[in-house]
Amino acid sequence: MTYTYTVYKGSESGTITKSTCVKEALKDDQVFLRVTASGVCGTDLHFRKADIGLGHEGVGVIEDTGPACTHLKKGDRVGWGYEHNCCQHCEQCLKGTETFCSERAMYGFNDTDQGSFATHAVWREAFLFKIPDNISDEAAAPLQCGGVTVFNALHMYNAQPTDRVGVVGIGGLGHLAIQYATKMGCQVVVFSSTKEKKAECLGFGASEFYTTQDVSELKDIKPINRLLVTTSEQPSWDIFIPIMAPGGMIFPLSVAEGNFTCSYMSLLAQGLSVQGSLVSSRYIHKRMLAFSAQHQITPAIQRYKMSEEGITKALDDLENGDVRYRAVLINED
Repeated sequence: MTYTYTVYKGSESGTITKSTCVKEALKDDQVFLRVTASGVCGTDLHFRKADIGLGHEGVGVIEDTGPACTHLKKGDRVGWGYEHNCCQHCEQCLKGTETFCSERAMYGFNDTDQGSFATHAVWREAFLFKIPDNISDEAAAPLQCGGVTVFNALHMYNAQPTDRVGVVGIGGLGHLAIQYATKMGCQVVVFSSTKEKKAECLGFGASEFYTTQDVSELKDIKPINRLLVTTSEQPSWDIFIPIMAPGGMIFPLSVAEGNFTCSYMSLLAQGLSVQGSLVSSRYIHKRMLAFSAQHQITPAIQRYKMSEEGITKALDDLENGDVRYRAVLINED
């Protein structure tokens, strides 16, 4: 059986183009699914001018399964994220950190003929995740990358209920980081460039809010144990290094160019660590969905139609800072 469906691609000019993807009969543990919703992530902006199928925060319903599928079936709601495949036998794969596998297949670099900006898709069962019943498709979509990225930084590196967690930047990642850290029992401290989001941040669960425009506000702050940086660009690190607790950890989650530059002696004197963190392994991805369902973690979303016009509008709004806080594309058919 041949599967033919619509995908939406980027282009050199940045124009979103409608294209057709054709896949032959399913093999091994491949799954054919109908896409119902897709989150729009900052990473999608990086590939807007590339001739690839866009999107990596997908949710859909399975319509067919390959001969080696064992646990998913037709009608199941599933999601997928940034990683599509790995070798499954190297040291990283065997210890559950397959996102660092040297043969990993990641969005933007592999399987570029399709993405979650589409009507359908074909993916491996091993890299699909069942969506809990109490999470809607449109709420689940942003969790597949944005949600799991911040959850991984907290869960993978053993955030404690006694920790003071700082969140820098209140956008698609930041507003979810507040919710996850709060539900983990942490005291959440928000740092934003303006005061306009204070009420919303407190509503998400933050206990303190500071503006980085007024550095004097930070002078007497109680030290931070973990700092999650979710801004689209690197912040001025020397603002935050002095307010870190001894032994504190800094998680740069931004996708940004340039070098990490801060006071060398401050890192040594305070025993600080800077921890790189990618999207999560499949093990933690499943735990994220279970945690989200249990604690009713819900992204704030803006809805757009899954079409050339809708995708263009969503990407433009995201680039202009007009999304509060995650754009979600909906397939209405």
